[in-house]
Amino acid sequence: MNKSSLRQLVTTEKPLLTPLAHDALTARLIERAGFKSIGIGGSALLASRYGLPDIGLAAFGEMLAGIRDIIAATNLPVMVDGDDGYGDIRSVAHMVETYARLGVSGIVLEDQMLVAKQPGDAGAIAVVAAADMIGKIKVAVSSCTGTGIQIIARCDAYKLEGLDGAIRRGEKYLAAGAHGLFIPGLSTVDELAQVGRRFNGMHLLTAQFEGRSTWLPPATLYEMGFRQIALPGLLLPRIVNCIDQTLQNMAGFAASAKPLPDYPMDQAQHALNAALQFDKWKAIKAD
Repeated sequence: MNKSSLRQLVTTEKPLLTPLAHDALTARLIERAGFKSIGIGGSALLASRYGLPDIGLAAFGEMLAGIRDIIAATNLPVMVDGDDGYGDIRSVAHMVETYARLGVSGIVLEDQMLVAKQPGDAGAIAVVAAADMIGKIKVAVSSCTGTGIQIIARCDAYKLEGLDGAIRRGEKYLAAGAHGLFIPGLSTVDELAQVGRRFNGMHLLTAQFEGRSTWLPPATLYEMGFRQIALPGLLLPRIVNCIDQTLQNMAGFAASAKPLPDYPMDQAQHALNAALQFDKWKAIKAD
């Protein structure tokens, strides 16, 4: 089955909602729920696959191993976290060419220094010079020519240089050829609105987290100018809480025969079997 591309979807979806998958099973469930695209974030992938925080500990090969498994499990277009490109401009070219062979549809390339990396949108403590990031963007764009990959420039300068500084960097990154822009960490609705007005009509990405003042209905964010909405914290915290609570309940049952809480096990098993395509594999039999 041919996958749509992020480039196509940001023109037809209003907006394009992109939950983040941390493994192949999660990708299958996102697709089953009817979403049109999948993101693979570094934080969730590192936590689930290696039990590590996203603070620059993983190399490209470690990220690639997890991303390859997820892409193979879904027909949806996939946007991946490219960090800083894992080195100099040659490393950026290698990363883009490798992801292109896997069928990646979008790469987020950031200006945060990997040696001082902060997880999620916690706020960068160091960013590279804009000129260095521009050089990486140009190489990334050149390396993905003919592939349809969207290079989305992530500008992490908000905490260090303020909103105006981040916007100025964003303008330079787009002028260098980036296909889209992401300014993480915006803390107010007014700041979201300013970014939306300045870059309206472009492939403008925002990441949304529940419980923040910027957690707005997708339709509202689209009207503000954002064409794609990533949902980094939607799944893994809930999954971790569910596993933690279930194990604690099981430990209590083992220690004192305290009953386990009721759970819709049949419904959960049905969802799991559907995601695993159990019926498809069961139907394959020897003649």
